[in-house]
Amino acid sequence: MRNKYNRLFKEEQNEGHFWPSFTDLLTTILLCFILIFISMMIIKSLQIEEMKRTIDQIMGVRAKLVSDLKGEFSESDLGIEVDEKTGAIIFNTEILFEYSKSDLKPASLDFLDEFVPRYLDTLLDSGYEDYIAEIIIEGHTDQNGSYLYNLELAQDRAYSVAEYVLSDQFPYQHIQEHVKEKLTVNSKSYTDFRTDESGKYSAAASRRVEFKFRLKDEEILEKTREILE
Repeated sequence: MRNKYNRLFKEEQNEGHFWPSFTDLLTTILLCFILIFISMMIIKSLQIEEMKRTIDQIMGVRAKLVSDLKGEFSESDLGIEVDEKTGAIIFNTEILFEYSKSDLKPASLDFLDEFVPRYLDTLLDSGYEDYIAEIIIEGHTDQNGSYLYNLELAQDRAYSVAEYVLSDQFPYQHIQEHVKEKLTVNSKSYTDFRTDESGKYSAAASRRVEFKFRLKDEEILEKTREILE
């Protein structure tokens, strides 16, 4: 009987030695996980700060570029408008085309000869070129006619502008190679119409051509900023 109780006592002692050791092991593992988690959070925080700095830098480029475009054209007698937010250059199609036509007026060539070099000088020769992903010539129409008719008309008008800028008749051919690398022609039909000062639809204001630019990875950066904030 005594031997039996001695064996039980020894087993209890062994179990008593086992459980503290197992608890210490779990505590060590938990501490390791905590340290790893803290390290990951620190790294992630540094990454987020770097992302914010990059985003702020590129968004700062946009703001500066819009400011420079406004400075270049705000006092111009060309009759154009600079969008305060996007930097898009907007001018009424009557400067370039007859109503419902897509062939450039002869007088419009002088307008483009003056406007395009000034626009590209600001966009490409002022330290911005590395940030510019795309230069877009975009056609817009009024709501007279079907969507497809206006889609084609707006596209043809934008194409006519691009065709002249890249033609042998354009007097500043040294800038054409820069344009070819980045130029896109686009049509919005009548979907992006404009209104007058009272907020009513304006057919005259809706008929227009816009010169726009897109910064590299702009959409991704905008989405990233929304997530971070």
